[in-house]
Amino acid sequence: MQYRRIIPCLDLLEGRLVKGVKFVDLQDAGDPVERALFYAHEGADELFLLDTAATATSRPITQQLLREVSSAVGIPLAVGGGIDSMAVIDEMLQCGAAKVSIGSAALENPAFIEESARQFGSSRIVVAIDARRTNADSPAWEVFSKGGRRPTGRNAADWAREAELRGAGEILVTSIDADGTQEGYDLGLLQAVTGAVDIPVIASGGAGKPDHLYDALTEGGADAVLAASILHQDRHTIGEIKEFLASRGLPVRR
Repeated sequence: MQYRRIIPCLDLLEGRLVKGVKFVDLQDAGDPVERALFYAHEGADELFLLDTAATATSRPITQQLLREVSSAVGIPLAVGGGIDSMAVIDEMLQCGAAKVSIGSAALENPAFIEESARQFGSSRIVVAIDARRTNADSPAWEVFSKGGRRPTGRNAADWAREAELRGAGEILVTSIDADGTQEGYDLGLLQAVTGAVDIPVIASGGAGKPDHLYDALTEGGADAVLAASILHQDRHTIGEIKEFLASRGLPVRR
């Protein structure tokens, strides 16, 4: 049985937990270690730590957080933000990450996916795709790099397909349009990406209520859902969400 996964996302800025809307207006949301432990006890399947600054000064802070969290929780950790070399991947894995998420570096050098998958294994490599609808009436989404600031001209579904062919083990797809709005995931984007690949897809951006996660896992075709605002603001617990999903017939680990 393939369980559907609930993955809290901890956006980090200089060692603090933050949350924004559409990748901007980041606000302090508390202590990340405290939150990570809370989510692990609540029943999170994995945790995702994203270094939103990803600078030379922020990386040691992220590594220390990884060490603290991995030593205290018994669930897999993924880390993203500024993962741009084999050395950095190795550092993050040594600090306790089970997976790393690569985005901009993969877009700049697609062979980086192949190299990292070859050295560390596909199961450890997640390719992150941040995408925005090209226009309101178009069923097409453009990939953006550098934290959603730089358009690449790449189609999201096409890039997901290429990432899989190059060795990615999972795809993390985030809707920039929906991020932080709590109005639901972009199901059209999810359908485009899940329809293009055979590897697991993690949905991100827009969760505001349990129905949104259910829609992403069913209509959107995602294998897992990333969530932040819905959890950080204590609107719903992971237990409540899993009970809801189970009541609708989805297999979840409890």
